[in-house]
Amino acid sequence: MSHIVACMDVWVPAVQAVVQQAAPPEFELRFARSYDEAEQMALVAPAEFLLTGLAPVSEAMLRHATRVRMVQKWGIGIDSIDVAAMRRMGIPLMIAAGSNAAPVAELAIALMLGVYRRLPYVNRALREGRFPMSEMRETCFQISGKTVGLVGFGNIGRMLARRLRGFDARLIYFDARPADAETERALGATYAPLAEVLAQSDIVSLHAPLTPETARMINATSIASMKDGAVLINTARGGLVDEAALYAALVSGKLRGAGLDAFDPEPPSRDNPLLTLDQVVATPHAGGGVFDNVAQVARHTLGNIQRFLRGEAIPQQDVIIPVRAAA
Repeated sequence: MSHIVACMDVWVPAVQAVVQQAAPPEFELRFARSYDEAEQMALVAPAEFLLTGLAPVSEAMLRHATRVRMVQKWGIGIDSIDVAAMRRMGIPLMIAAGSNAAPVAELAIALMLGVYRRLPYVNRALREGRFPMSEMRETCFQISGKTVGLVGFGNIGRMLARRLRGFDARLIYFDARPADAETERALGATYAPLAEVLAQSDIVSLHAPLTPETARMINATSIASMKDGAVLINTARGGLVDEAALYAALVSGKLRGAGLDAFDPEPPSRDNPLLTLDQVVATPHAGGGVFDNVAQVARHTLGNIQRFLRGEAIPQQDVIIPVRAAA
């Protein structure tokens, strides 16, 4: 018996092939061709399982997809999913905790280096026939010796901390659920209240989920509390940042720069003023978007669906809405 899995994100053929190769033989994968609402509705209508990364899952979609038995997130962020509707409808929801942590952490470091070494500007200058070596020496910085504040200390925050240790940075973090002392010692990170993380950090890197409590947590007030010349990195969700306040802080010189992999909305409009600034390094929400991690995420997500079908326990860290116990 085959089980239809609607893969709701638009993937190039090479990525589709890797996901297909990871699928159990009883899975019939159907891949999205666009994010058009009508096409998405047609895709999910016959599906038993929805596999979504950036594609939104609305209550209307869930009611249209009458055969759906579970929704599986390709990644961890669930702000594009109507979780409340899923709870009311009794549909299980799973994530893939930790599956993208390594590539997202790597991109966060790349963005830090890109801002500190002014890579977009100097790359363009060289291509235009200039050689701004003296200028770069005056305006560039190193991570070594800086205080890096991690806002959010889950799988990605901890993976980033592990990698930053090699840069000889001081690491502090804030999380609603602080790590145990052994984890802090192993990663060389110290807990601090959010206000202290913002005030002490040369680089603030966001790794928090987008919730009503965290929406626009980086705003004019919180930016004013940050160090002059600090750098903001966001590889989480665009909604964490008030983009107008960030732009004003960058133009005024309050902040040295920003590395942004997330915007609100996405994709950002072509006239988004942040994209006009040399001190902004921007990427298209691609933190987990590395080809050599596709197979791992596919095995993780499709493995959860297979466990559901077999009646096996799904790892607790992946469970957002649990499978209902049989009556």
